[in-house]
Amino acid sequence: MHTLDQAHLSTLPAAIVRPGHDRTKVRAGIAHIGVGGFHRAHQAIYTDRALARPGQEGWGICGINLLPQDAAMAVAMKKQNGLYTVSEMAPDGSHVSRVVECMVEYLYAPDSPEAVLAKLSHPDIRIVSLTITEGGYLLDEHGRFNLEHPTVAHDLANPEAPQGAFGYIVGALERRRKAGVKPFTVMSCDNLRHNGAQARRAVVAFARARSPELAEWIEREVGFPNGMVDRITPATDAAARQKLRELTQVDDAAPVICEDFIQWVLEDDFRNGRPDWHEVGVMFTKDVSPYEEAKIRLLNASHTMLSYPAYLSGLRKVDDALHDKLFFSYLRGFLDHDAGVWLKSLPGLDIESYKDTLLRRFGNRAVGDQLARLCMDGGSKISGFVLPTLHAILENGRPYHRIAFFLAAYDRYLKGKDEKGEAYPINEPNARPLLEKVMASDSPMTLIQLKEVVGTQIPAHQGFVELYLKLRQQIDTQGVVATLTSLDPASKTPPAA
Repeated sequence: MHTLDQAHLSTLPAAIVRPGHDRTKVRAGIAHIGVGGFHRAHQAIYTDRALARPGQEGWGICGINLLPQDAAMAVAMKKQNGLYTVSEMAPDGSHVSRVVECMVEYLYAPDSPEAVLAKLSHPDIRIVSLTITEGGYLLDEHGRFNLEHPTVAHDLANPEAPQGAFGYIVGALERRRKAGVKPFTVMSCDNLRHNGAQARRAVVAFARARSPELAEWIEREVGFPNGMVDRITPATDAAARQKLRELTQVDDAAPVICEDFIQWVLEDDFRNGRPDWHEVGVMFTKDVSPYEEAKIRLLNASHTMLSYPAYLSGLRKVDDALHDKLFFSYLRGFLDHDAGVWLKSLPGLDIESYKDTLLRRFGNRAVGDQLARLCMDGGSKISGFVLPTLHAILENGRPYHRIAFFLAAYDRYLKGKDEKGEAYPINEPNARPLLEKVMASDSPMTLIQLKEVVGTQIPAHQGFVELYLKLRQQIDTQGVVATLTSLDPASKTPPAA
């Protein structure tokens, strides 16, 4: 088994692909907050490619994690000098394993908040990127930032020892402003519509609570490009780590497994420079919104629609669900008759081909994505991923049986046991305080009256409410599979009652 650190890079197996740049000459120009699997399989891959081009040595990454649950990642990144392997798995079973070398620094904020503030304030850092999850932006359905969130309140009271992303970003921007240092660009890499605009809204709201003048400066001087990111990257559990050790013959404490597909579409609003990402596969456009909309309504919404019904049925892997004819037809129906009808093809993205490709990607046996991962944070995802399609359906008088079934399954999932009686943890890091009342309630109305999760149109639509309640009862009496079967889920319209 081969050791993975800077001293042993040259001794890695020949099958491990290296990026082709001299890592010893690279310095950090990007600070990334939220170093998890997705960032390391996506933005870091593109950055590693760019670093192999002449004159790009100033665009390495300084990885930063903020949360207590990131402690294991911190240990691994420090031990391995920021190095890790990514194994890209194709549907035909072939794979490419590569070592990613662009993360030349790593900081774990709980060890030293000042070290993180100092790094973000340094002129070398020209981009601060984020993967903090959809709910991490702390914005409600009206775009209002939650100034009462405990982390926000702490950071406003303790500006020199923040805990959250916005405390660090605004604190560093304030230092740069006072020192006359050009601000960095803030680049969200999370799966939410207008992610740059959402990041701007959160950062400016936090800054305004500290200093109106600072907020005005940020609004005027800081770029917040919108972007669409795409790569299926499962969580790496103990079994996956062992599988990857055997596959790569590398002793990597933090390996990444992902599909071979990768895509990134960005708006070019980088006011302090950026890497040559446009030369290594990143698509730049003036308006990323249509690409965001297509990806969120199709890929992210399909993941969410699949997650709870399939998990309740006893399935645990996404590919197993896609190879089940019932769940495949359910997603096919959703893509063809619910989500896809509102979208138009774009340069580089044909909607019909994209839908077919999505189903193939979901069914990739070599990736083995976990349904439990897709079940995480539903209380934050539903409003952004599923409700826009439902609202279009309701406004245009189209059938809504698949989404009514999905919400009935989600309500059943929140009871904490699948149909075989197996208990599971309910992982709702952002909306859990709201969902506690649903978990404790015997009434399925509790969920659809929770406007923060499902909005206001559902409870006002009598036909939807009646079908949702009927399907919720049917799931209890007949099970999720029988209930879904009764809907003929691939059809445009439900069977006649």
